Amino acid sequence: MSDSIKLHYTVSPDDFTRAGEASGDVKSKLKKMGVPPEAVRKVAIAMYEGEINMVIHANGGNIDVEITEDSIIMILADKGPGIADIEQAMQAGWSTAPDNVRSLGFGAGMGLPNMKKYSDDMTIDTVLGVGTTVTMRVDV
Repeated sequence: MSDSIKLHYTVSPDDFTRAGEASGDVKSKLKKMGVPPEAVRKVAIAMYEGEINMVIHANGGNIDVEITEDSIIMILADKGPGIADIEQAMQAGWSTAPDNVRSLGFGAGMGLPNMKKYSDDMTIDTVLGVGTTVTMRVDV
């Protein structure tokens, strides 16, 4: 693959029925492209966790994915409240999800930790009251 492939997705706020559509589409495309299964798995998990976080915490947002011969880069950008304490948010089990979200089986506090675990590189840029951009890379 000499050129990169760019994909764009819009994540709707509070729409748990559509949450996961973007990560599922990327997973399907990567499989069809012959990307190694372990890389596909890592992308699918990391992106799904980010997508769910955008639905729960950030009033939705946009995901841009760039697929190159060496890596898959996912940029998840929202205009949510921002993350007050990134270090605390990275702790497994820590969550600000409301009870109604937890009753649906989400909000266990594993989103950001799993995003980091299943990506080869992850950065978080956040500004309170403005939004958050998470950039993840999975090497192929």
